[in-house]
Amino acid sequence: MNNPPVSISLSSFGAELVRQRGQGSFIEILAAAGATHIEWREELLTVEDPAQLADATQTHGLESVYSTPMELWLAGQSRPNPELITALQRAQAFGAKWLKVSLGYFTDTCDLQTLARILGKSPVHLLVENDQTLHGGRIEPFQRFFADVEQHNLPIKMTFDIGNWHWQDQSPASAARLLGRHVGYVHCKAVTRRVDGKLIAIPPAASDLQRWEHLLRHMAQGVMRAAEYPLQGDDLVQLTTEHVAALAHLGHSQLESAHA
Repeated sequence: MNNPPVSISLSSFGAELVRQRGQGSFIEILAAAGATHIEWREELLTVEDPAQLADATQTHGLESVYSTPMELWLAGQSRPNPELITALQRAQAFGAKWLKVSLGYFTDTCDLQTLARILGKSPVHLLVENDQTLHGGRIEPFQRFFADVEQHNLPIKMTFDIGNWHWQDQSPASAARLLGRHVGYVHCKAVTRRVDGKLIAIPPAASDLQRWEHLLRHMAQGVMRAAEYPLQGDDLVQLTTEHVAALAHLGHSQLESAHA
């Protein structure tokens, strides 16, 4: 039985370290740790050369996702964010098969036909994520967006960020039940509240992994999943290996029962 694909969001290694070392320096770590995918973070880029990174990931047998903080829909605009075309081109330059963006301000007037035309000109697939904002971090706008996506038969999947739902007091379990069939990528992170009241991402405890297991039952078997929580320690290969294995194991009971 093959393990499902596991990605590591490079933000997990800490913004300072990633900017200091360059994103390409983590390719060997991820390959050694058994990850199948690497998630480039646009906001952490410094002087990286896209073509070099694309070659290096391919050499090490990794596929890639390109993440940008861009919102797909801007407030008061019916057409997709004009930056989308450039973002798709950048993702392609990095050798990424997927571009991850935030939903933004989706309304009933948003023009999905124009979005379809833009996506039709790119080999890169679009992943739309729930972020931590009031307009892009609630279940209901995603239900409406994906109803329209289905109607227009667009090749768009959801990045389901488990932790981000907490920023808007949304239930991850309800979100998984209502949106699970649209999910193509799962961002895994546990969340805790600091003494000052601020929510932060933390590595999962056994109870978190158990909850995630239940969430994944609403999604396609073997859906791609990613660590997006702090991976910080002296031996990054060993630490990452442990977390890749834990994430790869999620949904195994589901797969085993399917093959029984």
